Amino acid sequence: MALGLEASELFHSYDGAPALDGVSLSVPTGTVTALVGESGSGKTTLLRSFNRLVVPQRGMVRVGGTDVSSENPESLRRRVGYVPQHGGLLPHWTIRRNVALVPLLTGMASPDAVADEALRRVGLDPSRFGDRLPRELSGGQRQRAALARAFAARQQVVLLDEPFGALDAISRGDAHEVFGRVRSELGFTALVVTHDLAEAARLADQVVVMKQGRVEQAGTVRDLQRSPATPYVAALFERARAAGAALEQHS
Repeated sequence: MALGLEASELFHSYDGAPALDGVSLSVPTGTVTALVGESGSGKTTLLRSFNRLVVPQRGMVRVGGTDVSSENPESLRRRVGYVPQHGGLLPHWTIRRNVALVPLLTGMASPDAVADEALRRVGLDPSRFGDRLPRELSGGQRQRAALARAFAARQQVVLLDEPFGALDAISRGDAHEVFGRVRSELGFTALVVTHDLAEAARLADQVVVMKQGRVEQAGTVRDLQRSPATPYVAALFERARAAGAALEQHS
């Protein structure tokens, strides 16, 4: 069963500059929430608070109701899938070995077989791609492998930091479809950082708009479009519409 996420009154700064300024967030179990905002808005800092790659200076972070500060960071990261920007695959390891890492560390039986199942789930034939190195795959294929690694051990939570930003339009669309299908099959909870409002609309149940370390507004795309809470939210949607973005939320 998937786990919900909760952050309460988070404060964090880098060299005195606030990255999180009283941020609270709730991600219901089994749903996808997208964090949207300009660079420096605190999106990635908030995301990384849930696997303790960032430890906020104040506030509470919970995964499945458990305060993450009470949990060993390595154990937490083994049960929370993570896709950093550009995938984060280890370059000198084969794709199969990359995907099998967490199943191996968590003591799952036959980690290579688990990895092969995960690769097939994202549309990568392990007989063709399992023994290749990351550099031998296209950008879209590497990103699929990174997704496979994030849920190979059936993680109940997956964190994704700009996972599709470096892909061309066709590869990005394919990756969106893979993500949506796998989430439907496995039912994990996901938190996604993106600068693309159309991508957020396509992938997420809830969109959280951030600016300068604060949450401007949270809700469905439809609610944010109809009733923007601040001029910034209104301008964000206006720019997206002017660029021809499709802002219909998935069903």
